[in-house]
Amino acid sequence: MGNLAGRAQQRFEEIFDREPEGIWAAPGRVNLIGEHTDYNGGLCLPIALPQRTYAAAAPRTDDIIRVASLDFDTIAQIDLAQVSPGVPSGWLGYVAGTIWALREFGFLVHGLDLAITSEVPIGAGLSSSAALEAAAGAAASGIFDLGLLRDDTARTTLVEACRRAENYIVEAPTGGLDQTASIRCQAGHALLIDFAEGASASPIPFDTAGHGLSLVVMDTRAEHKLVDGQYAQRRESCEQAAKVLGVDLLSQLTVSDLDWALARLEDETTGRRVRHVLTEIERVRQCCAALEVDDFATVGELFNASHASLRDDYEVSCPELDTAVEAATRAGALGARMTGGGFGGSAIALAPADRVHEITQSVEQAFAAQGWNTPSVFAVQACGPAHRVADEDILTDGADK
Repeated sequence: MGNLAGRAQQRFEEIFDREPEGIWAAPGRVNLIGEHTDYNGGLCLPIALPQRTYAAAAPRTDDIIRVASLDFDTIAQIDLAQVSPGVPSGWLGYVAGTIWALREFGFLVHGLDLAITSEVPIGAGLSSSAALEAAAGAAASGIFDLGLLRDDTARTTLVEACRRAENYIVEAPTGGLDQTASIRCQAGHALLIDFAEGASASPIPFDTAGHGLSLVVMDTRAEHKLVDGQYAQRRESCEQAAKVLGVDLLSQLTVSDLDWALARLEDETTGRRVRHVLTEIERVRQCCAALEVDDFATVGELFNASHASLRDDYEVSCPELDTAVEAATRAGALGARMTGGGFGGSAIALAPADRVHEITQSVEQAFAAQGWNTPSVFAVQACGPAHRVADEDILTDGADK
């Protein structure tokens, strides 16, 4: 953490010729289980990753948002008055959109200078976009004394600002899972989020290390995109199904209603979508119950069932994700599944800690046999949410090395 935070501070000083008022960090996320359930009013179970996005920031006297991206080696800016759907495009939309949303919510915010860098892989389905939004929003909260990191209630407001930025400015129809995880997760815990209850959230213990296990992330390097239309098609299909079934959200039904629902849905594809949503919500419940009694074998089985449902019923997997899941399971994982929106990105595996090396080799060999790019495989633990980086944690000596 120190090097990246220090690098953000050093580059801020070099580019803007002044010191930042502080540095804020926000994590990417892995969703353990509960995929494509958030916008259906269902349950999700994410953790926050140790990989984070860092934002060094200071206020301006005007309404200009000026952002130096250290990762893209570029500087971009926009006046808050110009922010609108689709404007600005690209990564700046996540930053400026979040500041704009805070103003829309009635907060007194103005222009900012920011220097941003990240260790959350881009396009990997690990929510680099939400980490960017949350880091920018946390910085604005600190700079303008908004108190949005003060407690969990205040953090929900920041979640909504980030979500509005992504839905309205970036025009990605995401459901709020990613922002909630980045801003509200707790270290050593997964976060059970109920989107039918106003995104109420409850921490669930997730101590893999204490049980000789590791959660392994397998970034397939098959780029994951939420704005290419496939995600929106799945969401629209669910919304149409809910209308036919006479409910506002599919989460108002349960797996016991599944046969009835399938009989009423004339389109087979829509029926498969509904079957995934209802069974996935039930899998989240079962996963939480298993974690409460340290039944990780059952968690692994639920991972496998979730992936099969996402692959066959929701049709959001891809050859790279399927290969990673199969290779990890073959090498001794208790269970594995794709995570995130799908169509590329990452998979996860729950495995004995002493099998991580074998799993890594198995996945790499399977990808090499297909002639694909080498995947990035690494173990993670459940970490904490967006926060201000303490001064003692900012290491600037040799930060660029």
